Amino acid sequence: MTRAEMTLRGWAELDVLIITGDAYVDHPSFGASVIGRVLEARGFRVGIIAQPDWKKADSITGMGTPRLFVGVTAGNLDSMLSNYTAARHKRKDDVYSEGGVPGKRPNHAALVYTQMSRRAFPKVPVVLGGMEASMRRVAHYDYWEDKLRPSIMADAKADVLVYGMGESAIREITRRLKEGNRDFRGIPGTALFLGAKATAEADLSDCIVLPSWEELQADKKYLLRLTKVVEAQQTPYSGKRLVQMHGNRALLQEPPAMPLDGPDLDAIYELPYMRLPHPSYKDPIPGWATIKDSVIVSRGCPGGCTFCGLGFHQGKFLSSRSVDSVLKEIRQLTESDTFRGTVSDLGGPTANLYGARNGHAEECKKCHRPSCLWPSICPVFEINEKPGLDLLRGSRAQKGVNHVFVQSGIRMDVALRTPEYLKELVQNHVSGHMKVAPEHMSPDVLRRMRKPAGDFPAFMEKFFELSEDAGKEQYLVPYFISSFPGCADKEMGAIEQFLKKEKWNLQQVQDFIPLPMTGSAAMYVTGLDINTGETIHVVRTAGERERQKRMLRPNNPAETRLTGSRTRMAGKHAVPGPDEIDKMD
Repeated sequence: MTRAEMTLRGWAELDVLIITGDAYVDHPSFGASVIGRVLEARGFRVGIIAQPDWKKADSITGMGTPRLFVGVTAGNLDSMLSNYTAARHKRKDDVYSEGGVPGKRPNHAALVYTQMSRRAFPKVPVVLGGMEASMRRVAHYDYWEDKLRPSIMADAKADVLVYGMGESAIREITRRLKEGNRDFRGIPGTALFLGAKATAEADLSDCIVLPSWEELQADKKYLLRLTKVVEAQQTPYSGKRLVQMHGNRALLQEPPAMPLDGPDLDAIYELPYMRLPHPSYKDPIPGWATIKDSVIVSRGCPGGCTFCGLGFHQGKFLSSRSVDSVLKEIRQLTESDTFRGTVSDLGGPTANLYGARNGHAEECKKCHRPSCLWPSICPVFEINEKPGLDLLRGSRAQKGVNHVFVQSGIRMDVALRTPEYLKELVQNHVSGHMKVAPEHMSPDVLRRMRKPAGDFPAFMEKFFELSEDAGKEQYLVPYFISSFPGCADKEMGAIEQFLKKEKWNLQQVQDFIPLPMTGSAAMYVTGLDINTGETIHVVRTAGERERQKRMLRPNNPAETRLTGSRTRMAGKHAVPGPDEIDKMD
């Protein structure tokens, strides 16, 4: 992170400089660290500048001019989401900053850092990546500014944008630059913003043409088609190149990179991460504290939920690490000075899809469905509970491990089809309370979310039955979303009545935020159902948002905090009382 550290290593210059909007934590949950370790494994000298002062150009020049390129990421989250709430208020903390202090990253951080890099290193290529770049790679809606924005590449002026999990693309980019080749065309998982001359000369005949920036400005309803086309082509097997015109310039997106799997995926997580924040930090980084004893076991999410960006970033095709690789990481974890015997999570985008498979059959390779699980589970989708069982049982058998919990979300529809895994999970791997995400109780709203209806009550019954069989008092912590497109007071009433019936007081209320490029953002902007094109109700005022949030607290109407109340209730569907929840927290 400093010139002094370069000197200690005997480095006169860097090959690659990575600028990130997060504090530097050398852990595979942080994208900048993964890319840094991937390049290091190839023999490159990598420097990382975390959260530079964007008002001072020299805040990124301390380690000199990198030989190959500058890599830019806003961090693990979109910077606008990091900085602002659903009510568009500034957040009071930032979990990815030292001490949780807010204000250490600018709005539109990827754009700002790229422009800084252009000024500081005018002759050095700039590679833009990370979640913010992925979700803003085409024209999109920005909720916090309440306006449509062009592709981030139109403003950032980066040489190339990497979207998705960027290990494969960054290896190819670095190989070309090392050979003196600055032509980035044809790299899967990338996008280029061509100049006017290059656009005129380019052969775009094999591309799907997206609604242009000008068409979107003239009629925002084009955003629905744009979103559906990009989503349908988010497959490395049969996805087409996409082109979106911005005036006389083309945003050209290549198909996604193939997901890493098998030994290649294991190798990424077996790189020599320190699993610690950089030693220069004096105060803790909250985001690291929550994951320091966790292990990532899988990638990809086949759910296709319209409120989530994972399908656009990690893709819908699943990859799972080998059991041996995960157990090896757990053994390394037990040797840490900070480890206290509990593996806090064996997770990924969806914990209980470890070992499941899609993309393995010819039908998968031709498929453009956004979801393998909605409106029903695809018959080609392979559910196999044995790898998950082997993983759970093998993890808790490791020396020095007292508990292994699964805190990542699970798919309840899949869990109900894997009874042995569900029993193992509930009876041995729940820390007292399990997070679940029914999201809503209205079938119409669930359909717009691409979530199954009717599974939550059945899952509840099974959860409490298995807990009782094990002699454990355990609780479910459900998440519901208010103010989702197509949800008026009538639809919210379905959740309100359910909570009254179960005598539940929610710990958290998830107020809907339309994230860039998602299907829910398209519905929010256009007021149209993504499945049918019909006009739907959209919550747009602060007053209606607050009213819907209050409906999620029917048993404690005086409570106004988002954390909700925690009240002991009679019966097996109770949430924990204050004493129990304090212990579990």
